[in-house]
Amino acid sequence: MMVAADQRPLIVHVVFRFDVGGLENGVVNLINHLPREAYRHAVISLTEITDFKHRIVRDDVSFIALGKPPGHSLWIYPRLWRLFRRLRPAIVHSRNLAALEVLIPAWAAGVPLRIHGEHGRDIGDLDGSNRKNQWLRRLYRPFVKQYIALSRDLEDYLVSRVGVSPTRVAQIYNGVDVQRFHPLAPRQAIAGCPFSDPGCWLVGSVGRMQLVKDQTTLAQAFIRVLADFPELRSRLRLVIIGDGPLRAQAQAMLEEAGVAGLAWLPGQRDDIPEILRGLDCFVLPSLAEGISNTILEAMASGLPVIATDVGGNAELIEAGRSGELVGVSDAAAMARQIARYANDPRQARAAGAAGRARVEQHFSLHAMSGRYQALYDQLLHANVGEAGRKASIHP
Repeated sequence: MMVAADQRPLIVHVVFRFDVGGLENGVVNLINHLPREAYRHAVISLTEITDFKHRIVRDDVSFIALGKPPGHSLWIYPRLWRLFRRLRPAIVHSRNLAALEVLIPAWAAGVPLRIHGEHGRDIGDLDGSNRKNQWLRRLYRPFVKQYIALSRDLEDYLVSRVGVSPTRVAQIYNGVDVQRFHPLAPRQAIAGCPFSDPGCWLVGSVGRMQLVKDQTTLAQAFIRVLADFPELRSRLRLVIIGDGPLRAQAQAMLEEAGVAGLAWLPGQRDDIPEILRGLDCFVLPSLAEGISNTILEAMASGLPVIATDVGGNAELIEAGRSGELVGVSDAAAMARQIARYANDPRQARAAGAAGRARVEQHFSLHAMSGRYQALYDQLLHANVGEAGRKASIHP
C-alpha cells in the first residue's frame, strides 16, 4: 500500500547561525505557533545548529547545517541549489543580510516564493547608512519576491535606502508568549542570585554581551546611580544575564568602581522567564535593534523598561507610560531613569502593568503567527493563480 505524500507546503527558514538570539527565537516562536496542518518546516543554517533547536517543540521539522566559513562563498551555491531541488519548498524565507545570498540558488532551483526578512542591524551598520550593505541588498533585490520588516524603521530603510517598492514590503512585529512570560507579585527569588533579600531592588538586562548590545553603558549607569544617589546603595542591585566579550569588561568596570559586590553577572542562563520575574526593572542599552524580543519579554513580565531610542524600541515602549527611552551610550540619562524608578516603586509597577497590557493587546504570539500565516497564504494563493494564467497562455 502506497503512503500518500505530505501535501502541506514546505517553508525553508534560512539563517546564518541557529543559536541563542532574538532573530532565532523569532523563528522558533513562528514554527511552534503556526498551525501544524498548514505547513511543514525546515531550518537551514549556513554555519551551525546548536542545541537551541530543541526549543522547537514540533517533531516534524528538519535541521540542516552547512558549515559555511565567514564571507560570501560562491562554492555554496551549487550545494544550496541541489538542496532546494531535493526539498522542493514552496517558500524559502531568509533572515538578515548574512543569509540573503541563498535566494539566488533558490531562484535558480525554481522555488516560487522567496521571502527575505529584515530583523535588525549589527555593529557594522548601526543606522543603516553603510553604502556597501545597501548596495548588496540592491544586488539581491530582483531575486526577492516579498520582504518582511520587523519594524517601521526597517520598512522605511528598505523603501527609502534600498529602493524596494512599498507594495513588496510587509511589516510584521515579533510576538511574545504571554503565558510563558508573565508577572509575579511579589517578585520571585532568582536561582543562584546572591540578592535574595526582598528589600533589594533589582535592575537588570538579558542578552548576548556583544558590542551592539552595549551592556558596559548599563554598568556605567549603575556606577553613576550609586554615586549620585548614595541612599540607594543599601538596596539597588544590578543583574546582567548573558555571555560574550563585554562580560569581562563590565565586570572589570564594576570592580574598579568598588561596586562589584552589588552586581551579579553569572553568564548565559536558560531560565529567562524566571529571571525576569525576579527583577524590578529592565534595561536595554543597545546601540541598534530591530524589534527586541527581550523588551517584549520584559513587558510581558510586567517590568518597566528603560531602553535606548534606536530601531523599533520606540514602537514597543510608550515613553512616559510603560517605560522610558534614552539616548545611545547616555549613561547619565540611563542612571537618572533607573534612580527615578528605584525611588518610586509604585510608579515602576504602574509602568510595568501598562507594558503588560500593551503586549497582550498588540504583541501576542497569536497575533504574530496569524499575520505570517495570512501573508504566506496570500502569496501561495497568488502564485497558484499566476501559474494558472501562464499555463492558459502557453498550453
